[in-house]
Amino acid sequence: MEFLGTTQTANYCGPKKGCGFSTLPPAVPAPEIQECYQPYYLPGYRCLNSWRPSLLYKISNAQTCVDEGATCRSALRPPTILPALRSALFCRYNPHDWDQSNELQMRGAEASRLWASRLTGDSMRLMQDKDQLTRQMQEGTSRNLGQRLSDIGFWKSELCYELERLLNESYSLETVKRRLECAAEELNCPLQVALECLYHREKRIGIDLVHDDVEKNLIREVDLLKCCQEQMRKLAQRIDIQMRDNRDAQHALERDLEDKTSAQFIDEKCFNLRNTSDCISFFHGMEKVDGTISVPETWAKFSNDNIRHSQNMRANSIRLREEAENLFQTLSDQLWKQFTHTNLAFSARISEVTDVKNKLQIQLAKTLQEIFQAENTIMLLERSIMAKECPLKVAQTRLECRTRRPNVELCKDIPQFKLVNEVFTIDDTLQTLRLRLRETQDTLQLLVMTKCRLEHELAIKANTLCIDKEKCMSMRKTFPCTPRLVGYT
Repeated sequence: MEFLGTTQTANYCGPKKGCGFSTLPPAVPAPEIQECYQPYYLPGYRCLNSWRPSLLYKISNAQTCVDEGATCRSALRPPTILPALRSALFCRYNPHDWDQSNELQMRGAEASRLWASRLTGDSMRLMQDKDQLTRQMQEGTSRNLGQRLSDIGFWKSELCYELERLLNESYSLETVKRRLECAAEELNCPLQVALECLYHREKRIGIDLVHDDVEKNLIREVDLLKCCQEQMRKLAQRIDIQMRDNRDAQHALERDLEDKTSAQFIDEKCFNLRNTSDCISFFHGMEKVDGTISVPETWAKFSNDNIRHSQNMRANSIRLREEAENLFQTLSDQLWKQFTHTNLAFSARISEVTDVKNKLQIQLAKTLQEIFQAENTIMLLERSIMAKECPLKVAQTRLECRTRRPNVELCKDIPQFKLVNEVFTIDDTLQTLRLRLRETQDTLQLLVMTKCRLEHELAIKANTLCIDKEKCMSMRKTFPCTPRLVGYT
C-alpha cells in the first residue's frame, strides 16, 4: 500500500541519480517556487510523515555543479521511506481472520440463495392462485353482466310493446277528440243559420210578426244545437284530461325505455371489455363510491308499475271512446229529425222583397256608370292642369330672365306686357280647372255615398230574403251530413 497523498512512481522514492549534464550552462538564478500542498494524515501516523512539511516552503536557488560527475538535484528530494515501515503500517488482519470471513460470506450467500429460491416458489404459487381467482371473478362478472343484459332486454321489449299500444290508443283518443271538436264546430253553421233566422224574423214589421210554427221549430233547433255542442265540449275536455294522463304515462315509459337503452349500451360496453381492450384504464377509488339508488327488486317493480299505470290509462281511454261513439249516434239522429221538421215549417214563407231589390239594383248600376264617368272627368281635368303647368313655367321663366336686362333695357314693352298677361291668364285657367276638379271630386264622393247607401239597402233586402229563402232555405239545404255531424271531415 502507499502513503495517502503520494505515489510510488514519484522521483523522490527512488535511488539518487547524478546529473546527466557533462557541462552546465552559465549559472542562472533559479526562480522561487512555492508549494501549496497540504497532505492528509491517517490518525496516529502524523509523525511518520515528518519528512513532508505541512507549511509552505521555499526552494533556494539551485547550486550549479562545478564538476561534471557531481549531482545537482540531490539537495531538492526528500528522504526515501523504508519498505518495512510501509508494510507494518497496513497489515491489520491475520490469515485466520481472512478464512473465517470468507466462510462467513459463503454461508450467508447460501442462506440468501435458499431464502430467495423458497420465496420465488411461493411467489409463483401465489401468482397462479391469484390469476385463477382473477379469471374466475372476471368470468363471473361477465356472466352477471350477460344476465343483466337479458333482463334489460326483456323489460325493454315489454316497455316497447306497452308504449306502442299506448301510442296507438292515444292516437285513437286524439282522433275522437278531434271528431268531437269538429262536430261541435260543424254545428256552429246550423246554429248560426237558426239564430240568423230568428234575429231577422224579429225584424219583420206589421202583420208579419207572427209567432208561427217556423219560429217555434227554430227555437227548438237552437236549443238542441246548443245542448249538443255543450255535451260534445264537455266530453272533449274529459278526453283532453285523459290525454294528459296518457302523455304522463307515455313520458314515464319513454324515460324508462331511454334509461334502459342507456344502461344496455353501457353494460354491453362493459360486457365486451377484455384485458386487451384499448379503452381500459385505472380509476382509483371507484370501488368505494356507491351511487346506486335501487336494487333488482325495486328496479323491476319500477318498470312493472309504469306498465300497469299505462294499462289503466288505456282502459280509461277505451271507455271514453265508447262513450263518444254513443253520443255521436244519439245526437246525429236528434239533429236530423229537428232539421226536417224546421224545413217543413219553412216551406210557405218566401215571397216579398224581390221586386224592390231588383229596382235598387238598377239604380245601383246607373250610379256606378256615373261614378265611372266622374272618374274619367277627374282624370282628364288632372291631365289638363298638368298640361298648363309647363306653359306657366315657360312664361314665368321668360319674365325672370327679362328682369336681368341691364339699365335702360328694362323696358315695359309689348313682350313684357304679353308675358304678364299670359301668366295671369294661365294662372286663372289653373284656378278654374282646380275648382272644377274639386267640384267633380265632390260629385264623385256624393255618387260613392249614394252607391254605398244603395248597396246598404240591397244588403238589407238581401238579408231579408236570406231569412226565408237564401239563408233559411238555401243554406239549410246544405245541412251537415251524418259523417260531418259525427266529426269526420
